[in-house]
Amino acid sequence: MNNEAVYIGSRKEMFIDEWLIAHKRNVRLRLHEPQRQEVVLTFDRPWEGPHCGYVTAIRDGGLIRLYYRGYSPDDMSEEQVVCCAESEDGIHFARPRIGLFEFQGTSDNNVVLQGQDAHNFSPFLDGNPKVPAHERYKGVGGQYTTSPHLRNGSMYGYVSTDGIRWSRTREEPIIGDGGFDSQNVAFWDVNLKQYRCYNRYWEPSDHYYRAIQSTLSPNFTDWGPQTRNEYGKGSPLEHFYTNATILCPGAEHLYMAFPMRLFESRQTVEDHPYPGVSDAVMMTSRDGVHWDRTFMEAWLRPGGDLRNWTDRNQMVACGCIETAYNEFSLYALEHYRMTDCRLRRVTVRKHGFASVYAGYGGGEFTTRVVRFAGTRLLLNYATSAAGLIKVEVLDEHERVLPGMSFDDMEPMYGDELEGEVRWTSGASLDAVKNKPVRFRFWLKDADLYALCTSTN
Repeated sequence: MNNEAVYIGSRKEMFIDEWLIAHKRNVRLRLHEPQRQEVVLTFDRPWEGPHCGYVTAIRDGGLIRLYYRGYSPDDMSEEQVVCCAESEDGIHFARPRIGLFEFQGTSDNNVVLQGQDAHNFSPFLDGNPKVPAHERYKGVGGQYTTSPHLRNGSMYGYVSTDGIRWSRTREEPIIGDGGFDSQNVAFWDVNLKQYRCYNRYWEPSDHYYRAIQSTLSPNFTDWGPQTRNEYGKGSPLEHFYTNATILCPGAEHLYMAFPMRLFESRQTVEDHPYPGVSDAVMMTSRDGVHWDRTFMEAWLRPGGDLRNWTDRNQMVACGCIETAYNEFSLYALEHYRMTDCRLRRVTVRKHGFASVYAGYGGGEFTTRVVRFAGTRLLLNYATSAAGLIKVEVLDEHERVLPGMSFDDMEPMYGDELEGEVRWTSGASLDAVKNKPVRFRFWLKDADLYALCTSTN
């Protein structure tokens, strides 16, 4: 067993992979599917329509914005537009009357960009602490190739002061090595202190698969070579139509992606003119290149709505918004190619995408050796009325520390985002702060979603 300690500080560690787990007995990691909530937008305006998509969700202070491709008569049309909707709660969205672009004789619309670049335009709020005010918003969009044999797309950079009025960073493309026929997303990577752009390429096999790669830039202008996503041994090739890659809010050291997974040859609705069915998966990474696919099953299924069993639905928007103290909201496309093409909100428990779970018979697991910064151990957990969680602290050789055993604490039960572990002996983590230790957990009919240490 590896006794080398990893430093977790006081950061939030979600149980979305096996990284923190050294060994386990009668417990397993389980994925928590999102809950479908209300439809937040139906794309029924003349400048929208059945091909709306490639949605981005951004919080800017008290304002939440959704950016999406609107009217799109064909992929290369200069009439294509990007639209913006706004909300204060992430649930009720309105179309602001922006008046920048005329569409079919009126500028009374919410269009913020028009032209071929609108086909796959994807903006972000720049988290670089040195960003100039007039470049506070950035985005990527442009032209592409659908040929799997070519890699000569043209991706352009955009900047904006207010997220409404956009201009290219320069007339030349900023990235040219990719297929780009997808929602290519960029953001300021706080872990590397560089800009990162995830984009499409075509993976050769017995036939070509839509796949994900990324590139880095110190300044949003000069981009390095593309690095293809790597997955664990034995992971099958699947069409990842989008990538929807983010840094998890409140746990920004963790990369998460929600690709729309397309199965081109399947067809459920016989009279639909286009083949294909799709769902969304969740995958995670700790460096942005090597991706964990512990959960091969769908994160978001088509469900009971037959109109979601057609091609290119369950396309998850790029962005995760905290809409309540205990809730993350994401957004997913439904009824693509149909007159009621729409966007639905889905919710997950805050930092509760997955958990370590034990059934009624109970089970336990022990963490790898860690060093931490806080003096209080906080758990994001939920149990049944009969369930419980107990915790003990071990040294790096798995010897229980005095006063911090299972027997030294009352069982925890309930449903809390930050339930504090307390030992009846009065023992405190302060004595082992920044020292190598392990945590051992006993669970019964319980989910442990995340942990962290805190000094507050």
